[in-house]
Amino acid sequence: MEFSIEHTWDSKPVDHAPVKIRFSPGSGGLKMEVCAPFFNDPAAPPGPPGQPFPGLWDYEVVESFFLNSSTEQYLEVEVCPHGQHLVLLLNGKHNAFMQQLPLVFSACITGGRWRGEALLPWSFFPPGVNKMNSYAIHGSGAGRTYEALYPVPSEDLLPGQGPDFHRLEYFQPFSLQSIMGGGWVQPESDLWKGVSK
Repeated sequence: MEFSIEHTWDSKPVDHAPVKIRFSPGSGGLKMEVCAPFFNDPAAPPGPPGQPFPGLWDYEVVESFFLNSSTEQYLEVEVCPHGQHLVLLLNGKHNAFMQQLPLVFSACITGGRWRGEALLPWSFFPPGVNKMNSYAIHGSGAGRTYEALYPVPSEDLLPGQGPDFHRLEYFQPFSLQSIMGGGWVQPESDLWKGVSK
């Protein structure tokens, strides 16, 4: 299942080849592959590749969010062309209760493009995922660009409004079963057990 990010967060078309994100069955989780233009702006985060990096959203990054729309519990996964990553588990909008979880992720830059591959363990996913959204960010200062798979519709924009990737009302239907097969059942997660809804 492949998605292309073709708009900025406020529904304007992007001015470059779109970021592509592909989801497929992995061993014990969901495989997430990113194929994207490499902007090299801002510079690489000052942390080792393959490790979690807090505040990764301030760098060049591609993100996917997986939501249970009735509980507002969701998983946020951020990956960077330089190899760093950040995983957050959220219970309610902006309310992260766990972050910097370990992730198997590798990235490589070739010329003006980069590819990344991550394995998202089933334990990261909240029960009953039924919606998702994905984003891409690059650039510095006034040139900072925020892109969204499912952007805020232009008619919903308010004067002075800025990007907020936690606008859960704009997430769209998403089915893990459609990737894994009709008989597949999402495994229970110890990370989410006891998390009040």
